Amino acid sequence: MRRLLLWAAVLVSTAACSGGSGKEPAVTAPTSITVTSPVLREGDTIPSKYTCDGKGTSPPLAWTGTPANAKALALVVDDPDAPRGTFTHWVLLDLDSRTSSIAEGTTPPGAKQANNSAGKPSYYGPCPPSGTHHYRFTVYALSKATNLADGAGFDEALEAIDAATIARGRLTALYSR
Repeated sequence: MRRLLLWAAVLVSTAACSGGSGKEPAVTAPTSITVTSPVLREGDTIPSKYTCDGKGTSPPLAWTGTPANAKALALVVDDPDAPRGTFTHWVLLDLDSRTSSIAEGTTPPGAKQANNSAGKPSYYGPCPPSGTHHYRFTVYALSKATNLADGAGFDEALEAIDAATIARGRLTALYSR
């Protein structure tokens, strides 16, 4: 029985980390936003604290260059290297357009969390099944709020971001197990 439970846990973990159906929103939007972090550097390794091998806490992020006409912001954290397609680890919607940072392990007041590729409205720390994966932390400036609720459907949230994006910016970091 213990062996069966262990095997089931491995299957669930592998499925959750290995892929999703996410399509990257707004790939042609201007890239005028600069995304930074005190714990992540472009192209460097994500500290394990922010992954499934650590506490799985969301890292602190900051950004500049949000257009003055933005009405809201969104954040998408995804892994385009997942074996079955892009796996989305976090979707934050309708952040106040004046927001310029997110503290570690928090969701800004008023922001909503849509479901990630694992079907949960939360941050899901990087957990690649093999090899080195790229994790994209993308901030989107939106022309209007999505007005979606916490736990909104994954596809619905990405479509709403895609339809309203006027600018974007990204920080990409790496992780392997």
